[in-house]
Amino acid sequence: MSTVHATSDLIGVLLDRARDQEPQQVTVPLATTPAGQLDVGLDPEVAVFTHFYWPTESSVDAVFGIDLSTPLARTSGRFLSHPDGEAAPTVTDDLHSVLLVGVPPWEREDVRAYDQHGPADLSIHDVELPPEHVEE
Repeated sequence: MSTVHATSDLIGVLLDRARDQEPQQVTVPLATTPAGQLDVGLDPEVAVFTHFYWPTESSVDAVFGIDLSTPLARTSGRFLSHPDGEAAPTVTDDLHSVLLVGVPPWEREDVRAYDQHGPADLSIHDVELPPEHVEE
């Protein structure tokens, strides 16, 4: 079974959003940072989920089910909330190569990971992200 890695801060924010939006489902694109840029003790090339892109509410940004406000090829996974309590992905979910599925009561242990092969282990890391630089 493969392992999916994520930061505890990311998981916390996603669960807060799911809790706030209940009973509606939440789907959030997720991005990774190479472990070499973090202090997690993993192979430097391992992808760790660290960032998210909130979906926009504008119909202009959503064309044919694609959120145009999310940078192309910048997301490696997706978080889905299942307020009904079903932890497995469903045929109506927005799929991705890696899925994190959260269910009530919205605690860290209520998040499951899936990859293309099925269920995966989820390893949650308490790390601080490196500062981001924006070029002017």
